[in-house]
Amino acid sequence: MKSIRLLDQVREQLRYRHYSLRTEQAYTHWIAAFIRWHGRSGAMRHPREMAAQDVQADLAMLANERGV
Repeated sequence: MKSIRLLDQVREQLRYRHYSLRTEQAYTHWIAAFIRWHGRSGAMRHPREMAAQDVQADLAMLANERGV
């Protein structure tokens, strides 16, 4: 039975494609951080429900506030 949780699906696909464990950890970390950052107002949304401006806002925050 396949998992319905997003991060479990990501892990499953990365393992299927034989990505390294460290890559899996990095990808899931950044996906979780993206979801948490957009859910900071209390309304957690699935990334599928987010628009391009949500991604742009996240990237701008990483560049401007965190210097990434």
